[in-house]
Amino acid sequence: MLYVSSEKKSIKYLNKKINKGNTMETSCDILVIGAGPAGTIAASMAHQAGKKVIVVEKTTFPRFVIGESLLPTSMHHFEAAGFLNALEDFDFEKKYGALFIRDEEVALFDFSQKFTKGWDWTYQAPRADFDKVMADEVVKMGVPLHYNTEVTSVEFNGTDSVTTIKHGDGKEEKIHAKFLIDASGYGRVLPRFLGLDKPSTFPPKMATFAHMTDTHRYDPRVEHGRPGVQITFYVIEQELWLWVIPFSNGNTSIGIVGDPKYFDQDPNKDPKEIFAKYMALRPEVIERFADQEYIMEPRSITNYAISTLKMHGEGFAIAGNATEFLDPVFSSGVGFATESGYKSALLAVKQLNGEKVDWEEEYEQHMRRGINVFRSYIAGWYNGDLQEIFFAPNENPEIKEKVCAVLAGYVWDTENPFVKKHETALKTLANVIRLERKHAES
Repeated sequence: MLYVSSEKKSIKYLNKKINKGNTMETSCDILVIGAGPAGTIAASMAHQAGKKVIVVEKTTFPRFVIGESLLPTSMHHFEAAGFLNALEDFDFEKKYGALFIRDEEVALFDFSQKFTKGWDWTYQAPRADFDKVMADEVVKMGVPLHYNTEVTSVEFNGTDSVTTIKHGDGKEEKIHAKFLIDASGYGRVLPRFLGLDKPSTFPPKMATFAHMTDTHRYDPRVEHGRPGVQITFYVIEQELWLWVIPFSNGNTSIGIVGDPKYFDQDPNKDPKEIFAKYMALRPEVIERFADQEYIMEPRSITNYAISTLKMHGEGFAIAGNATEFLDPVFSSGVGFATESGYKSALLAVKQLNGEKVDWEEEYEQHMRRGINVFRSYIAGWYNGDLQEIFFAPNENPEIKEKVCAVLAGYVWDTENPFVKKHETALKTLANVIRLERKHAES
């Protein structure tokens, strides 16, 4: 759809595409790159606001992606985007909290017992299915979504952009947009094209994970849902942990995360052997899965934490994992994806409507504030401070409620002192608990 721009930069749409040689040309208000949670939420919010949106996605759905445990904070975004009924119809497993186990110590966080008001549950789901449900809803709304489509170049002229894409059949198309939202995830389209990639300050970590059948689900400590469906994190060593995320389809995601030194890098080593080695360190885990089959055989990712120099510029915003990905321990990935997709779309619509937008404060700094809270908690997990708090011998219900709110994704609630003072609160509390332990042992 070609647009004609006047001196006032208004747009007039012609209900046709034009063909310049072998390249088609199309126009829209907002181009979204990526059809994951950030992209589909952005597309839906902009579409609902009356803007013409196009979505391009490099892969074909359904496709596997890591990040199968969500946070309650995302539920508002799913609801606002109009996805909630479709997600409920699919009957994904409900996640009401999280269970952490270290040796014989147990810490259960119940999202209904958190400091910040908001959703008390969310989902744990295979992302191949979960993301496709949302993408299908966007298509039902009438938003064009092009799968198997690669972005080959992006050119900006002020806030206007021309993005060249290559479809699966090899045909090229140029999309003229008044605003661009990059939600390309690990593809990191704009960070690559604009030189915005920034190394993470986190020490490198490695994750090995698989999907398995799970016919022996049972855990007497489960307080919500059907037996054995509670997401569980097992601490093997301070910097090595294992996740178990059951799905409603009867399968379960299992992953081991830690410093690369824990993983055998021998290329001739069967990944299944490495995987079984760490599963065997928790007797209840190996007992549960010893005779199960792989639905998806073990695979690994390493050095996955990454950042970007900036999240916005003239005519664009970067959302989802294309902005920053930290670590899977507290399931923050999809939480930041949905918040950034939601926020970037609303601000883009506001700008296109002629209203003033302070992208630095309203978007970048807003996202950074939430990211920095989770950064403190993830750092606290690996340096032992947070584990000390989780497994404290004398549980403080008020403190637990405040920490639980963070684990539920409510990291923008500055009424919570464990959000407002995240850089010092964990360290201070952990040191107090250590002194109490030492005193009790003496």
